[in-house]
Amino acid sequence: MDFFRRNMQQFANIFMPLSIALIMFGIGLELNFSNFRRVFTHPRAIITGLASQLFLLPIIAFLLIYFWPIDTVYKIGIMLLAACPGGTASNLVTKMLRGRVALSVSLTAFNSFIILFSIPLVVQFSFMVFGEEGQSFSLTFGETMSDVLFTVILPVVAGILLNEFFGHKFGDKLHKALQYILPGIMLLAFIVVIFFDESQKNVKYFEHLNLLIPLIILNFATIIIGYLVSRRLKLKHSSAYTIAIEMGLQNSVLALFIANQVLKDKDISLVAILYSSFSLISTFVGGWILKNYFGKKAVSKLK
Repeated sequence: MDFFRRNMQQFANIFMPLSIALIMFGIGLELNFSNFRRVFTHPRAIITGLASQLFLLPIIAFLLIYFWPIDTVYKIGIMLLAACPGGTASNLVTKMLRGRVALSVSLTAFNSFIILFSIPLVVQFSFMVFGEEGQSFSLTFGETMSDVLFTVILPVVAGILLNEFFGHKFGDKLHKALQYILPGIMLLAFIVVIFFDESQKNVKYFEHLNLLIPLIILNFATIIIGYLVSRRLKLKHSSAYTIAIEMGLQNSVLALFIANQVLKDKDISLVAILYSSFSLISTFVGGWILKNYFGKKAVSKLK
């Protein structure tokens, strides 16, 4: 039985980064270099997105949980989650909702470097404020950047190059197929995590409603505030709901890794597990509502 569990865990450990790389490769097939050129020639959107994720998101989380009646270790877990910006899942949701995918991918790439410094600061600040005795830690540059390089950057670049040079041979059939293939890979990845990842087992979700409630509030509050701030700064509707998606969908996998491997605290990792159980669907729904029902209203108000 232990042998079976070890093999299943190893399978999950291999399948997860492979599925992320496949998704990012598929997303790259939908892009070209001109998409990124527009992001950097008009940098207001990416600056707004980075500032919102790195500063506004932890502030929202802190204001929400400071007086919330939960154990301090869970408050630290929520702050850790807020310090882990969205990754591959937010890129895929943005693609499915036809947002600015190049902006989403660019935010992921920049955040992957910045979080090396921002996450330790946020977590150590949380330990200090909430009165827990925490440990000083840092994220390894080589390990973190190599993960991002092989699961995000290189697959996206490979997909873009293939699209640039051979995209005319694919036709619309491939692009239509990707609309179903990429969400299918993501769904399969979540199934693998649920059934084969040891950290996900024996979690009784309904026994943690005291944690689920503030996490759900955090999810929707960050989506709404991210959108409103972006519109207030005169960003286009497509950029605004892309940033809203990035704000709402945190990198639960990264938060879980830090909780388990660095902080070695199962209570902190529980926060990431609970958030990952609903945030993909709720962020997709929130982004879809913003895209389809708030665009015209926001434009008319700004005019």
